Amino acid sequence: MEHLEMLVWVTFLAGVVGTGLGGVIGAIFKSDSPVVISLLLSFAAGVMISIVCFDLVHAALDTKAGLYWVLGGMSVGIAGVCLLNYAIDRHANSHVPKEPDHPKTADCPGELIHLDHLVEHKRKGEKVGLFIAGMVMASAIALHNLPEGMTIGASFVYTDDLLSGPTLLLAWLIGLHNIPEGMAVAVPLISGGMGRPKAVLVTAASGIPIILGALLGFWIGDVGPHGLCLSLSFASGAMLYVVFGEIFPQAVLLCKSKVPAFSLLAGMIVGMLVIFA
Repeated sequence: MEHLEMLVWVTFLAGVVGTGLGGVIGAIFKSDSPVVISLLLSFAAGVMISIVCFDLVHAALDTKAGLYWVLGGMSVGIAGVCLLNYAIDRHANSHVPKEPDHPKTADCPGELIHLDHLVEHKRKGEKVGLFIAGMVMASAIALHNLPEGMTIGASFVYTDDLLSGPTLLLAWLIGLHNIPEGMAVAVPLISGGMGRPKAVLVTAASGIPIILGALLGFWIGDVGPHGLCLSLSFASGAMLYVVFGEIFPQAVLLCKSKVPAFSLLAGMIVGMLVIFA
């Protein structure tokens, strides 16, 4: 029970507090630096790549369930998050006016947070559109937090120590990259007419699924070698998709240069130091 309580508290800090802190920053300043966010996202993505490839996938192979179980679990994780993205984009596009010049979601520069929706509605001064854009962002981030939580939960089963280097670092990184996401949710909600305290609460609530994901990843991983293998590999696939399909492309679009690539490589080096040093 103590282990589960520790898992809940750590994921609460990474999900609810991390996203909520971003909401507070967005409510205070109502703006953010694309370059800073790009560097934060790409660095976090690099560390996550190292943790997934050199720790979680290796742990999944160590369960002796077999390579095909690992590949199958990763494929399901990738496909699952991809389908979630498709459902979110389809729902978001249903609110888009039919003017030819209105951007579709996920075209630029915010696939993860649908920032293009916000920019267009802000340009036209549509408060209702801003509110809808904020709710879409909150829903998207809430769904993405589920597999991220599974990654922490599965890693916890393998290490049996939430305070070990890679596991704690992974939770910290997820909380770090939730901060700019929380800012992206709070700003359009406030601009759309929602009060600042309520907008911060809604933003923080979008981080709750990370706790549910962590408990799910822990439960699946605790039912035996094959369950642990599936939990680790599913979470690894989901995280790799989030990194390569969402976080890093968004970082590049926010800072169109080679700087995000160098930041990602630096993150990978730091991740390897944490794991192997």
